This record gives sequence, C-alpha cells and structure tokens, in this order.
Amino acid sequence: MKVDGGIGGVSAEAIATSVRELESIGFSGVWSAETSHDPFLPLLIAAEHTSQLELGTGIAVAFARSPMTLANTAWDLNEFSHGRFNLGLGSQIKAHIEKRFSMPWSRPAARMREMILAMRAIWSCWGEGTELRFEGEFYRHTLMTPFFNPGANAYGPPKVFLAAVGEKMTEVAGEVADGIILHGFTTERYVREVTMPALERGWEKAGKARSDFELSGPLFVVTGTTEQEMERARAGTKQQIAFYGSTPAYRGVLELHGWGGLQPELNTMSKAGKWVEMGDLIDDEMLETFSVIGEPEDIPKLLTARYGDLVDRVSFYAPYQSDPDRWAKVLEGFKT
Repeated sequence: MKVDGGIGGVSAEAIATSVRELESIGFSGVWSAETSHDPFLPLLIAAEHTSQLELGTGIAVAFARSPMTLANTAWDLNEFSHGRFNLGLGSQIKAHIEKRFSMPWSRPAARMREMILAMRAIWSCWGEGTELRFEGEFYRHTLMTPFFNPGANAYGPPKVFLAAVGEKMTEVAGEVADGIILHGFTTERYVREVTMPALERGWEKAGKARSDFELSGPLFVVTGTTEQEMERARAGTKQQIAFYGSTPAYRGVLELHGWGGLQPELNTMSKAGKWVEMGDLIDDEMLETFSVIGEPEDIPKLLTARYGDLVDRVSFYAPYQSDPDRWAKVLEGFKT
C-alpha cells in the first residue's frame, strides 16, 4: 500500500523543505489541495526538489476551469515532473461554483464525465496527432492550430483521479478516470456497500478490470506522539467530520449508518457559524466509524485491517504534527 502526504505552506522555501523531508521519510507521493491557494503551483516546486515522489492535486476544482486549461496545465506538469503527476479533480458544490467561481453548474456527474473525455480528446490531439473534434453537451473543442499545440511529450498525459462520494459520480470515476479519490468522509461499510459496486458498474461500461484502476483514500486518522496531540487530533477530527456531515450531498454516508437525522442539524449550525460546537455532536461511536485511532506504530495494521483489500494508497487525513524519524518507521509498517 502506498502512503501519501500533503503539501502545505505558502512560500517556495517551505514547500521545497516539506517535500524533500516527505521523500526522505519514505512517503510514496504528495498531494496539493485547492483551498486558499492554487493547487498546481506548489507541485511545480515539488517536482523541482524531488525525484521519486508522485505528485497530485487532491483536488483541483474541475468546474472552475475549462477542459482546455486543465489539459494544458496537467500536460506541462506531467512533462516537467518526468511523468510523476496525477491530476486529481473534484466537482465542489453548486454554491461555490456559481457564487465563488462564477461558473455554470448543472448535472455534475454528466458534466464531469464529459470534461474528462474532452481532456482526453485534447491530449490525443497533442500526443497522437488526431484531429481535435470534441462536441458534447457541455463542452465543444474543435480548433487546435500549430501555434497552440504543445506537441507530444515523452511522458504522455497524466493519470486522472476523480474525487467522488455519491453513486453517480463514483460510477463516472470507474468509467472515465484512472483512479478515484475517496473522500475522508467515508466509512469501510460505505466503501464496500456503495462505492465498490458503483465503480464496478463504471468499469463494466468501459471494459476495464480492477487492475486498471487505483483507489486512493485520504482517510481520517487520530493519532499523535503525546496525549496532548491525541486529544487535539480527536477534537479536530470530530470537527472535520461534523463539517463534512453538514453538506447535504454527503448525507448518504450518514444514512447508511442510521445517522441521517444529524445532517440537517449540522447544516443549520454551519449556517450559524458554530463550527467548533458542531464537533460536539460527533460522539465516540461516530469518530471510531469514520477514523482509525491509535498510536503511530499501530496505524499501519489498523488501516490495513480496515481498508487493505480495498485501497491502493492512503494518506493521513488528520490534524497532527509528528516526529519525522518516528514516522519513517511507521511507514515501514505498510511494507510488511
């Protein structure tokens, strides 16, 4: 099982130091999220200062961009990183797409499917010299002159990962993507009973096998090197679970476990800005269902026991700071 880390910091120096340390500790990859900063720029710095780490966006907001702009950025990053880049995409939600990005929103699963297919048509034009003639319901790309064509590169297009929770988007991931990014707000039961059947439907449509696909799980982990770190991790993870649980699109995960009635209450509190108080509604049973809890050295066996036959790579989705030397030994636990 591969183990990935996250990339943070706003300065080039901080990013460079962070990725060098992650590579030296033994992480397999590093992913950059689109929150308050651009998700692609840190990976350019990461590519320059590493040689083995896989690099990915986890995630870039797809509907904030066009297939052409995404195709261009991903093509260049994959070439610059010598084939180490993974394009991780997510849909975000309607309010953010329309009100924050001022972009159109409609039928997100169908739109995402078409966006990825449009990118693949663009990459085929650049890499294989095929005529660019993509005409869909949401996107249309029919013009590519030599001046705007970057031409083939030695590494080809990147792998495309799609973040998904609901069945429709998950099925799209299985059909047109190379991998799925499981949301941190998921459970073992949900992955087995909802996610995997949806992926299998997508694979069947595309004629794929499980071996053609990669499952990445940024999963909740509650751990730390001191009691204080453990308590901070527990409180922080409860708040994160509550934050995601307030989103109507994620209610299905709660419903599966009989907690669906909690979603409207969390949503109401989120609109009132009661972010810290929301975490108090997440009891220990819910925390243990959504996350693995233990000493750092126990994390490999705990995650492997829960998800070892399901996911190909994991990342530690948890608010803690750790001793690099100790975590180098923890990572070795995933290889045994």
